[in-house]
Amino acid sequence: MPFELWLMFVAVSLLPAISPGPAVMLAISNTLRFGRNATLASATGNMMGLIVIGYAVAFGFGALMAASAVAFTVLKIIGAVYLIFLGIKILRDGSSFQVQDSALTPRKSPLKLFLEAFFVSVTNPKAILVITALFPQFMSKGGINLAEITILSVTYAVLCFANHAAIAFAGGHMRQFLTSARRVRWVRRITGGLFVGFGAALATASR
Repeated sequence: MPFELWLMFVAVSLLPAISPGPAVMLAISNTLRFGRNATLASATGNMMGLIVIGYAVAFGFGALMAASAVAFTVLKIIGAVYLIFLGIKILRDGSSFQVQDSALTPRKSPLKLFLEAFFVSVTNPKAILVITALFPQFMSKGGINLAEITILSVTYAVLCFANHAAIAFAGGHMRQFLTSARRVRWVRRITGGLFVGFGAALATASR
């Protein structure tokens, strides 16, 4: 892939990479609840999920999602149910967002955080459709080129990781806001409500 074409891909990818969505909301939630290291673990899971999506799109899964209402509906329902589940968990967990002395030690294992973000990523049909629309514009015609797929997938995933890492490192300032029980309660309600809202929006989304 020519360097100039890659730079153009980076420029075009910046906006979708930083756009608010379930993955960004999860990064913010993990930063406020568990601290920087937890967010970096979940950012890695999201990054790997996007790489998987990139390869899947290149091998025809994106076209299937765009063409098949059944495939799109099944995936969006799975993703919606999971987002609503995460939202309800946050709303019911009274300890969510409480800043403790051990706040920088995740109360979830890095593996759980990784898998949670990975699942949110690969069950988001909107992310799949964005990649389906974006990647072919920068790929050679006439067959699958694994090198190009790898470059595009890794580049896009790293851009998203960088966005989540920025959220993680800004977390120290965001966590200073959580100094009263009242603020913690409202942040928990808003965050849980946003996850439920994202899930409901995904459940009713169309292609």
